Amino acid sequence: MKISSEAVTRVAYPVFGLLLLLLFWQGYIVMFDVPQAVLPRPLAVWNATINNLPLLLSEGRVTLLESVYGFLLAFFLGIPIAVAISSSRTLNLMFYPLLIATQALPKVALAPLILVWLGTGIESKLAIAWLVAFFPIVVDTATGLRSTPSEMLDLAASVRATGWQTFWKIKFPAALPFVITGSKVAITLAVIGAVIGEFISSNEGLGNLLLVANSQVNTPLAFAALLALAVLGMVLYAVVAFVDIALKPWFSEVRH
Repeated sequence: MKISSEAVTRVAYPVFGLLLLLLFWQGYIVMFDVPQAVLPRPLAVWNATINNLPLLLSEGRVTLLESVYGFLLAFFLGIPIAVAISSSRTLNLMFYPLLIATQALPKVALAPLILVWLGTGIESKLAIAWLVAFFPIVVDTATGLRSTPSEMLDLAASVRATGWQTFWKIKFPAALPFVITGSKVAITLAVIGAVIGEFISSNEGLGNLLLVANSQVNTPLAFAALLALAVLGMVLYAVVAFVDIALKPWFSEVRH
């Protein structure tokens, strides 16, 4: 199996960038004699990650479920709302400004209220993850539906396609690249929303582990939790990106 030069480049550049970052990190600590409680050395973070791997995996599973459930909730509620506001000028004028307003509100400020409404269980974390991930899915999907090529709509009208046929056969397939783009943003935001919920009230999850490590001035463990969150976000993003790659042949067929 032949590996393309572009594939090698895509892997080599991030690895090279990571090595440069680690060298700068280590050099800064050595040069300025930074205490471990302030900034641990990369090797200390690595050791903390390996030594606490079962704990990180256990807590990461909780954050993973909260993130995925929140994203799915945002996806399956956001798509119908996007269809509604893109299909009706009245609904767009009524509700689109409200979507902008909810997005402008700091989610950390809303989290205590959500905690009062939904309690300290997983429901509050799902609500915050949904709230954070909801906006990009709605906006990108609505944009994609409005960007359907006019010649395709004219073709549908010429063959007397019904509104449902036009939507299912033309509008939605043409909007799928926008849906995927919004989903890529939303899945990483869902992780942030889950962590915000864990910060406010939780006794499990990577967000809670990060708070516990900070309270114990265990900075290497705190960095290990941050590393786990980064890996979690990258894995979830990669899953959505894989769906994008799998659907690209269909995108090309729809466009032509």
